[in-house]
Amino acid sequence: MDALDLARWQFAITTVYHFLFVPLTISLAFIVASFQTAWVRTSNEKYLRLTRFYGELFLINFAMGVVTGIVQEFQFGMNWSDYSRFVGDIFGAPLAIEGLLAFFLESTFLGLWIFGWGKLSKRIHLATIWIVAVGTVLSAYFILVANAWMQQPVGFAVNASTGQAELKDFGAVLTNPTVLLAFPHVIGGAFMTGGAFVLGVAVWRLVRRPSDDGAPFRTAAKVGASVLLIAGLFVLVTGDQLGKHIAVDQPMKFAAAENLRTTEAQAPFSLVTVWDLSGKQVFSIEVPDMLSILATNNPNAQVQGIDNLQAQYAKLYGPGDYSPIVPVTFWTFRMMIGAGMLAALAAAWFLWRMRKGRAPGRGAMAIALVLPLLPLAANSFAWLFNEMGRQPWIVQGQKLTSSAVSSSVGTLEVAVTLVGFTLLYGGLAIVEITLLAKRIRGPVGEAVTSADADGSTPFSY
Repeated sequence: MDALDLARWQFAITTVYHFLFVPLTISLAFIVASFQTAWVRTSNEKYLRLTRFYGELFLINFAMGVVTGIVQEFQFGMNWSDYSRFVGDIFGAPLAIEGLLAFFLESTFLGLWIFGWGKLSKRIHLATIWIVAVGTVLSAYFILVANAWMQQPVGFAVNASTGQAELKDFGAVLTNPTVLLAFPHVIGGAFMTGGAFVLGVAVWRLVRRPSDDGAPFRTAAKVGASVLLIAGLFVLVTGDQLGKHIAVDQPMKFAAAENLRTTEAQAPFSLVTVWDLSGKQVFSIEVPDMLSILATNNPNAQVQGIDNLQAQYAKLYGPGDYSPIVPVTFWTFRMMIGAGMLAALAAAWFLWRMRKGRAPGRGAMAIALVLPLLPLAANSFAWLFNEMGRQPWIVQGQKLTSSAVSSSVGTLEVAVTLVGFTLLYGGLAIVEITLLAKRIRGPVGEAVTSADADGSTPFSY
């Protein structure tokens, strides 16, 4: 592999790894804030115990997310300097706002929340965690603004003398149709992740320590399952709207998601397809007209095919292959949908299983332990589909990925940093899992007594 391939692998590995922490951070912030709100309103100690318990898990995840996210911005200058030169005037604006505004809110008020127990009034202290939650959403929005511009560049003009993209309408960049559709979809996926995590941990505690943790964790399990199910339905609706936008704005990505080679009316959607080594389809289970419905809501609508789009793009942009790696796009799209649907169905099953005060059994605990991995996998597959489906463009219709890599960085340099980051992130994964497991197995607010019910007891670690 050359420097370009290695740089792509490095960015993919570090980005997907970082995004394992992002959705959990976003959703846990709101769930913890909701538990604390319930405690402030009712003075019920179980909500305080849940706030403390899941608050510590949130802090561990937040810290790991910050550490792994720092690497991302450095890669723009190290491995993708030609890309940075082209988009710096535009790309830098939302990233700067994310750091100066959104992350400032998160970090500052998270510190106040951590050290404000017993020092701030209950309501002011509660406000700090809600501000943290709002900050996580703002941070996600501005990051998605930058990514959406790569998918659908708007509000800019290319300077003919410098060859650089220059910002002309920041309002158009902030209200890019792609980000307006992608943002609720991503947030929905984040809440699926948080709901599955809260549910999985709660069920484990209920099975392993039913006498000690029954009251708070039965509540947590129901909250987690409800959040997961509602968020799953929300993701279904927002994903449908986003898919229809992709069919119009990025038709090659949409066609690759089905491996639709030629333009076709009443296009089917295949649930499973098998090809031979020559690329010929040998087996498929299809839903008639479904791809046309996904694209337009019209079963008779025409959907453009890969070969037809390739011919159009070759005339428009010049000779070259403008189709993505179809097997990757095809299967990540299905894995995204499959993992998300399984998670939502599991949430519905848990709500039914725990109805009328029934306790989950050991079989339910086994499912609960695996459950958080499903939305995490769905989120990762979604990003792989989103970014791989855009190839060979790094900025849709404006700049090819092959022309964006740093010309001064050699294969050996990228290979060394790729190995280094992979080993480092592997070590961080061990630290993350160890800390989470230790805290999940640990005590749950036993130190909370009537004497310190104002919340003055510090976190256990």
